[in-house]
Amino acid sequence: MKLVHITFRFEYTDRIDKILDENGITDYVNYPMVQGSGQDGKHMGSKVYPGNFTVVQALVDDKKIPPLLDNLEAFRTEKPARRHLRAVVMPVETGLGIESS
Repeated sequence: MKLVHITFRFEYTDRIDKILDENGITDYVNYPMVQGSGQDGKHMGSKVYPGNFTVVQALVDDKKIPPLLDNLEAFRTEKPARRHLRAVVMPVETGLGIESS
């Protein structure tokens, strides 16, 4: 079991949700409309710094991670405007209400 942390521009939320569903990942947390800074500059939801990010975190079984990352990378590289997407996989050492693999 790993924690997958995905950040992307908020306007791609529906597509990322679809990628998660297609990979059998139905339990996740979505933090919509968060502020941040990326390679395209600051996104603070204002006229000066337009736009926002979304953060999705999911506990994912180890065997589902490679196809998920492949699908996210395909989405990311499909258009230059999506290059901001980031996905990080982190180990889970302990937790409540989860089964470790």
